[in-house]
Amino acid sequence: MLTATINIWLARRKSREEELDRLRTAFSEAFAAHSAYKEMPYAIRRRRSDAPAEERVRLSEALRDIQANLSYHLAWTKIESETVGAAYAELIQELRRTAGLAMHAAWEAPAIETDTAVNIPPTVIDLSALQPLEIAYIEAVRAHLRALTPWWYR
Repeated sequence: MLTATINIWLARRKSREEELDRLRTAFSEAFAAHSAYKEMPYAIRRRRSDAPAEERVRLSEALRDIQANLSYHLAWTKIESETVGAAYAELIQELRRTAGLAMHAAWEAPAIETDTAVNIPPTVIDLSALQPLEIAYIEAVRAHLRALTPWWYR
């Protein structure tokens, strides 16, 4: 009887650890999708000047994939946790506004043709408005995972 109880407890412990690992991975993938979108203004500014049509297609397709990934993670985070979902939705809303404006400006700017122009200063692309929302998302994830972690594991 004691052996069965210990085996059940160990199985539940392993299952709980696997679930927390799955959640950590999924929440970090959601943040990675955000980061990919956040990098697009830089990618657009650094597009090749010698192949504008190909670059337009390449970057548009990459952006389409990123948008689909963001939509998936928006839905998933809302399903997983109301609090985390709200923090992620607020982050993505501001991301689309801020980075979207930066992408618009990047498409209107000429493509970079020199190595020195690859360094893009914050005066050209300023995404600092996202930092408080990034921190809020990370804190929401941390709180959610902490609530799921058993007290003896903390």
